[in-house]
Amino acid sequence: MNGVVMMVMAIIILGGAYLTYGRWLAKTWGIDPNAKTPAYEMQDGVDYVPAKSGVVFGHQFASIAGAGPINGPIIAAMFGWVPVLLWILIGGIFFGAVQDFAAMYASVKNKGRSVGYIIELYIGKTGKRLFLLFVWLFSILVVAAFADIVAGTFNGFTAEGALNVANGSTATTSLLFIVAAVTFGLFTYYKKPSSLVANIVGIGLLVASIVLGLAFPIYVVKTAWLYFVFAYVFVASVTPVWALLQPRDYLNSFLLVAMMACAVVGVIVANPTIHLPAFSGFNVNGQMMFPVLFVTIACGAVSGFHALVASGTSSKQIQNEKDMLPISFGAMLLECVLAVIALITVGALAVGGKLPQGTPPTIFAQAISGFLSVLGLPETATFTIITLAVSAFALTSLDSVARVGRLSFQELFLDDEIDEKNKSIVYTVFTNKYFATAITLFLGYLLAVVGYQNIWPLFGSANQLLSALALIALAVFLKKTNRKGFMLWAPMVIMLAVTFTALGQTIFKIYNKLFVSNDFVIQSDGLQLVFAVLLVGLGFMVAISGFKKIVEKKKMVEA
Repeated sequence: MNGVVMMVMAIIILGGAYLTYGRWLAKTWGIDPNAKTPAYEMQDGVDYVPAKSGVVFGHQFASIAGAGPINGPIIAAMFGWVPVLLWILIGGIFFGAVQDFAAMYASVKNKGRSVGYIIELYIGKTGKRLFLLFVWLFSILVVAAFADIVAGTFNGFTAEGALNVANGSTATTSLLFIVAAVTFGLFTYYKKPSSLVANIVGIGLLVASIVLGLAFPIYVVKTAWLYFVFAYVFVASVTPVWALLQPRDYLNSFLLVAMMACAVVGVIVANPTIHLPAFSGFNVNGQMMFPVLFVTIACGAVSGFHALVASGTSSKQIQNEKDMLPISFGAMLLECVLAVIALITVGALAVGGKLPQGTPPTIFAQAISGFLSVLGLPETATFTIITLAVSAFALTSLDSVARVGRLSFQELFLDDEIDEKNKSIVYTVFTNKYFATAITLFLGYLLAVVGYQNIWPLFGSANQLLSALALIALAVFLKKTNRKGFMLWAPMVIMLAVTFTALGQTIFKIYNKLFVSNDFVIQSDGLQLVFAVLLVGLGFMVAISGFKKIVEKKKMVEA
């Protein structure tokens, strides 16, 4: 297979899906461009802040993309390029994009509330609390994994103790991104510049951060960076979105788009050949294609985390309902393009049908820099910049999931029926954003110390189970509000089958370690077992509650 043909074919299919299926969904569910959105109705200057569509798109895209669409396809390429490409396209269009749009749509129609609130309103308070507890546990997993990854990326020393220049530059650039984001946020919030001026200033700050980062690397050990990351995330989670979250994601979106543009140009000029077999088999290296393929390729096809971002943060910034389709559905399809490019890179570097050595971000950066060398660009510089981009998005995803975890914990205890004057001390503390952030990050830190390798196996399964639960809740919302929701039924059933199978396999493997092979490690295996059992139990109960509402007789609710 030719890389250019694969990429062009994917872009045409995804673009056609947006123009046809996406617009059909918007017409079917109903968009009111004259409606007052939650960003205005509930404006509080912290979470509910109206923003231009480009800014919200930047936040949505940067938050859901991260390193996920690069890691997943490259790892899953062991099954061959055909199953990976098919799942990216089919999953991205009929699973991921539909879920993201439905989540944002339902949230905007319900005062910008999260999927948890949707469950409370249309399924019940018990279902809501079970779901929010699931989301909170999931957020802790993601915070722990990504914090450890980011700290490792910033680590200024190799295992042998030598200076790591690439990591040092990544650390400096990321720190400068934070300063640039705050500066840009203050500038746009108070000066209200035109889009052209904002773009020029934003790109200028972005370029300056990269140049200074490459010139002045910082060398600090991983442990110190881990402390810094959690301190930063605490501040980011409670800071008004206009001051840090919006501008940071906006700046990062430029970097991501630039990286994708370079990747597209590189594929076109290099015209690489895919050196992977079309199909390697249903069982590769002891890994069954079902469910491994569908759990491994998450963000590039469908991801429950996307529903949390769409309903937890992005929906609170939408200025007009007509912006929902491009911001949610469009961002997901653009992420699919990135996933296809990641598949092309691993296929181009493969030798004799065998995957190249190295981490997925390294493989991706190495391939793209090699493609661009055809144009005479220095491979070292392009490799470093692309690596910087991938690392920056991991920190962006960490910002978003920490805020989602905080909001989920708060919503877990919020009760609209409690009078403001009769709040108990416990209620006041547990719904306080600073306490909710602190307990979420504290537990995340304890897990991060264990290392992301011991957390990552659960992340994929939990992420996809979250997608299935979100689809169930959204299907109930569409039914209760007399809107068509049949397009969600097949995705939610399939994702339930995938995730319960994957989690069941995880529990079975740990069971064997404990009672058969006697190599059970309490710090890692015990932790995985506890989370796996909790996730299965909570997921099963939420799913049952949702299915009962789907099959019962209709009771219409306005939304």
